[in-house]
Amino acid sequence: MVRPSWSRVRALSVGVLLATALSGCSLFDRAEGATTPDGPGAASPTPDGRRVSLVQQLGAAGPPRTLEVDPAGRWQCRDCAGDGVDSTGVLTPDQAQRLQRMLADPALAGETDEARHYKQGCIDALTSTLLIPPGLTITIQDCPGEPKPPVAYEVLLLITQATPAEDKS
Repeated sequence: MVRPSWSRVRALSVGVLLATALSGCSLFDRAEGATTPDGPGAASPTPDGRRVSLVQQLGAAGPPRTLEVDPAGRWQCRDCAGDGVDSTGVLTPDQAQRLQRMLADPALAGETDEARHYKQGCIDALTSTLLIPPGLTITIQDCPGEPKPPVAYEVLLLITQATPAEDKS
């Protein structure tokens, strides 16, 4: 029997997450007992905005951490900080607006894995993959000397700094 390589397992995992993100469905249900603030500081809905999903994995054997942010700035996270805790929350209105501006930036199309002919360069590094419907996949790896796509990296920083997710790249 031939064992599947980790690259095939990772590609399948990212493919399933991409299909889920592109369908507009949540990657997972809300964490039981979690609340999302709807008070004065909550982000206002932006129905014409874009959602973004982040999948992070440390090395080939590390468990995936997932974060999804909807157009209104509501986020939900599974094992976000690598501590097994699921959580939900909401970006501030300023963060949500800034995120939507970056997600609408046409430069993102030139930063996709396909446009950059991206190939993973390091083993056992933190790999962060942004999935932005319809069809944008941008991978950023914590690899010394690897250039980071500027707009996508700003998206990564914003959503990891505003949530329990940690950016190590």
